[in-house]
Amino acid sequence: MFGLCVMQVLFLGVLFVTVRTTSLPCHEEGHLKEKALKRHKIQPSEHTERVREETPVKCPIEMYTGLGNSLKDRSISPWRIVYETEEGRFPETIAVAQCLCEGCILMNIEDKKPWEDNTYISVTVKQSKRFLRKELCEDGERYRLKPYSEDVAVGCTCSTHRI
Repeated sequence: MFGLCVMQVLFLGVLFVTVRTTSLPCHEEGHLKEKALKRHKIQPSEHTERVREETPVKCPIEMYTGLGNSLKDRSISPWRIVYETEEGRFPETIAVAQCLCEGCILMNIEDKKPWEDNTYISVTVKQSKRFLRKELCEDGERYRLKPYSEDVAVGCTCSTHRI
């Protein structure tokens, strides 16, 4: 009796998941962006600063003061923002943090000179974010927007090494 109930619940769960994923509405490709913006309140990106990922990462020790308006500039594990674009994802372009130092910037007490201490490491802080992925419908002409989650680097922090 108990085994039969478990099987029924499992069957209904699989049926629900199957129906839920295939019941996403299909749209013409030209309307996908509009539907994504409406459906998930995704803001169109208006980036002014573009940093290419290929630009070498350099720890800004000589420029470090620990002062500034931005948290990414005051951190002892500073980072920069790069914009990654992926076709078929909504939004297509997202901001991703990239650590600038391998170690962490510490300040010498006597002469107030910063230096990179590699007994610590800079690690990315990630946050799970929701996106939409363009997926071809069964008719082979229209698309559906399937939600998914992805961990995205949003900053960097200073940490001890894993032992």
